[in-house]
Amino acid sequence: MSFITENFLLETEFAQELYHDYAKGMPIIDYHNHLPPDEIASNHQFKNITEVWLHGDHYKWRAMRAFGIDEKFITGSASDQDKFLKWAETVPNTLRNPLYHWTHLELQRYFGIDELLTPRNGLDIYQKTSEKLQEESHSTRGLMAQMNVEVLCTTDDPLDSLEHHLSARKNQKGTKMLPAFRPDKAYAVEDVRTFARFIERLADIVGSSITNYQDYLDALKNRIAFFHQAGSRLSDHGLDQLYFFDLGTFDIEILFKKVLAGKALEIQEIQYFKFETLHHLCKEYNEYGWTQQFHLGALRNNNERMLSTLGPDTGFDSIGDFAQAQAMSKFLNELDKTDQLAKTILYNLNPSQNEVFATMAGNFNDGSIKGKMQFGSAWWYMDQLDGMEKQINTLSNMGLLSCFIGMLTDSRSFLSFPRHEYFRRLLCNIFGNDIKKGLVPNDIPFVGRMIQDISYYNAKSYFDFDGRKAKSPDKQTANQK
Repeated sequence: MSFITENFLLETEFAQELYHDYAKGMPIIDYHNHLPPDEIASNHQFKNITEVWLHGDHYKWRAMRAFGIDEKFITGSASDQDKFLKWAETVPNTLRNPLYHWTHLELQRYFGIDELLTPRNGLDIYQKTSEKLQEESHSTRGLMAQMNVEVLCTTDDPLDSLEHHLSARKNQKGTKMLPAFRPDKAYAVEDVRTFARFIERLADIVGSSITNYQDYLDALKNRIAFFHQAGSRLSDHGLDQLYFFDLGTFDIEILFKKVLAGKALEIQEIQYFKFETLHHLCKEYNEYGWTQQFHLGALRNNNERMLSTLGPDTGFDSIGDFAQAQAMSKFLNELDKTDQLAKTILYNLNPSQNEVFATMAGNFNDGSIKGKMQFGSAWWYMDQLDGMEKQINTLSNMGLLSCFIGMLTDSRSFLSFPRHEYFRRLLCNIFGNDIKKGLVPNDIPFVGRMIQDISYYNAKSYFDFDGRKAKSPDKQTANQK
């Protein structure tokens, strides 16, 4: 029997009542993930559990490598069945890692399997789950329907045709899939060759030449307009830190021409290009009424040998110790000075900087919208019990937890949506313990409504996916070849 009972993580009767009567039934708005849009649009049916559970999941890959599993069984040539059996061998040894909880929560929620995964039952579970995945209830849309996913936002390159989003919109049933603009490649000038290819493709897509920086900005604005028409209401940026310079510190036109000529920029020139380009993009987001997200603090691609073998996003990134406060303050202030600071979510990866992020967000709330500035949900290595509790407590102490827009999966797996349940159980447990200690009123309906807001209603109002509040500037029509 599994240890995940009806009252898993719920330590008090107050917590149990809050979860079962208020949080449990709330729909899910998953506003940031890395799910493949084509598999949603086509309502893909997975061949087996390895395909849906292990392909692309670098959380599991890191654990398997740490346990001494050969790469052949992780990203290599082994069969899907053998890869799963190696994962079953690893799972008992993930005890106290969040993977242990997630694994058994997902087996129970999607497949009704109420036993611990071990090498002894691995083959049986592989066969049972793989058979279940052939049923209509376990297609991509079926899996999301089981978890009551109302909206999900994918993470999309500015050059993406969004064909799968557009096709899904025509036959939209159940979960609404929307794109999110992720322009990291638009300012990645440290790799001159790759950036030059990006410009060439961008020019081809928008149907006009790009010979100077203003041409470049116009082309990016064109893509933002196109994304907006396709339903996008968010942008997202993965950066080690935000940069700030006085505008004009470098001549951006000279830097752009230098890159076009294939010449490498100096470190400060690279940072300045990122700053000014992002500054222009953020003003455009504000024009459209979008939300901008900044995922800050990851130290990526640490293992050069494995990067050259497997490529990026394969499990070799870690927490960085970048200085964040001063440049972040100046960057946000530069936008706020002209009242062009969009709704913003700041995600922190280094727990030692939780207070920095929480108080920074509070600096730029201006009363224009509830929770305009968000200290985002515990991210990546932090989306486990300790990390989420620290983020919740810091936000409670430094801001207003009642305005928080809650959890997201940030996942590449369609089996990850129970992480919302995991978050909600923890949230209810925190409040339940506070009621028991006399730290908050024993008013279950009042506290329950706040938990429902954090779980669902705040995000629904904040993102305004139905478009009741969104602006639509009179821009040139977005072109696409």
